[in-house]
Amino acid sequence: MASFDVVNEIDIQEVDNAINNTQKEISTRYDFRDSKTEVEFNRKDKTISVTCEDSMKLKAVREMLVSNFIKRKLSPKSVEFKEAEGTSHGGLKQTVVLREGIDRDNAKKIVKTIKDSKLKVQPAIHDDKVRVTGKKIDDLQEVMAMLKSADLELPLQFDNMKS
Repeated sequence: MASFDVVNEIDIQEVDNAINNTQKEISTRYDFRDSKTEVEFNRKDKTISVTCEDSMKLKAVREMLVSNFIKRKLSPKSVEFKEAEGTSHGGLKQTVVLREGIDRDNAKKIVKTIKDSKLKVQPAIHDDKVRVTGKKIDDLQEVMAMLKSADLELPLQFDNMKS
């Protein structure tokens, strides 16, 4: 029986590189000169903290982060921007959470999509991934193509292909 895993993984080093590029861009841009704009990355919690003076700068930093993620071949779907909060100095602070793994609801959507395709494969949910098994590798490749084209709210990678 052939099988593969559907996963959602993020390369933390590439995230770090994208954040460093964003910090460089902030330091060189004229509209950020003499402003207290900070972008900090917490590797352990997988969160990014953005602190700015006003909402316009916060929006610009968000756009820089997303564009640097795309340049580093990271999906912008893997970041979740939380609500901006006011700081004690009159600025704004926003937390950005990196989404890794497949949560229960999305795993169920993936399983339902695979079962609706009527292919002779068996999807199964294992923790934060979905394992798909089948007799033919061609069926598994069809499932991969179908999931790539499916409109899901998180990026998917295919891992651990065994024949």
